[in-house]
Amino acid sequence: MIPRPHPIRSAAARLAVVFACLWLVACDTLPAVRSSGPRVDTTKPVAVALLVPGGSGQASDEFLSTSLENAARLAIADLQGARIELRVYRTAGQPGRAAALANQAVDEGAKIILGPVFANEANAAGVAVAGRGVNLLSFSNNTDIAGRNVFVLGNTFENTADRLVSYAVRRGKSRIMTVNGNDVAEQKGRGAIAQAIARNGATNVSQASYELSQRGLINAVPGIARQVKSSGADALFLTSGTAGALPILSQLLAENGVSSASVQFIGLQRWDVPAGARELPGLQGGWFALPSPTLIRRFESRYAAAYGRSPHPIAGLAYDGIAAIGALLGQGKSNALTTAGLTQGTGFVGVNGVFRLRPDGTNERGLAIAEIRDRQVIVIDPAPTSFRGAGF
Repeated sequence: MIPRPHPIRSAAARLAVVFACLWLVACDTLPAVRSSGPRVDTTKPVAVALLVPGGSGQASDEFLSTSLENAARLAIADLQGARIELRVYRTAGQPGRAAALANQAVDEGAKIILGPVFANEANAAGVAVAGRGVNLLSFSNNTDIAGRNVFVLGNTFENTADRLVSYAVRRGKSRIMTVNGNDVAEQKGRGAIAQAIARNGATNVSQASYELSQRGLINAVPGIARQVKSSGADALFLTSGTAGALPILSQLLAENGVSSASVQFIGLQRWDVPAGARELPGLQGGWFALPSPTLIRRFESRYAAAYGRSPHPIAGLAYDGIAAIGALLGQGKSNALTTAGLTQGTGFVGVNGVFRLRPDGTNERGLAIAEIRDRQVIVIDPAPTSFRGAGF
């Protein structure tokens, strides 16, 4: 295993388990039929199913489930002009159970499904109800499962990469080299970065990878450092996170003469989680993307005041899902929860900022750009507060 500094180990590792599971590869594919969504009577409470991973016997799943339900109920309390009847179903993190409960929820009157969390569950649930005209807003960030009746609410690699590359180009950093670990998620991240580079008129000058082991990383870094210097890169995009190779990778790169002082480091994952990550010398001067820190703190404060403890890091996705559903129902239209309604170009506002759902099931989120500076997280480009225009 790759060693990492002790102060950030346990908290980061806990988050890594969740975010890695969001990326579990889907094992089925959705049928060709595209769901448009049911008609709803907005003069009455509308049933919304919330699928959470509780019931697995794992304390982490129970905490996540409680956080998602609590956040959803906070959002319902904030709604104006819409009434939602929330019905909670516990999947135990099992795809088969998620599929069965999705069907049960629709049988019991649900007009839309919020959740599940993990990609294989969300895929199974989406397949189960695809032919029944019901849309599903998953908490996953895996775009491989997106499409037809399945939307992903989690912040995607594609969205993050596009925001960061666009900003880098504006700042004169257009010759980008990508470095990734050899696992499914980081390889997916590398592809997202490559697409963003092409989309924003930058140049993909080189790319390198390493085996996710202590020996593999130690062996690879000297060659990666030489490649950075010979490629003429002015930005180095790293896919690893604080719970994986990033701490030792950044340290070894610096020891081999590569740091943000010589080439701009950019991170695909958040570098502020956990808080101790900002202390890492190798991350100083690096850029990463995140939702508006002000909005995050506001939500966490409200949640703690209501429930007596801090929420799970992805709990805000449940609030965002309810906020979107409520905003659509508040317009009083019977087609509020159809695909056309969900993908309105102006988008929605949630506790993570502005976001909108795309017709292909992916999403676009308004993110801030931050820099680790003197062991502090400094926002250097604020998150947008609206989307310009009605299209994508």
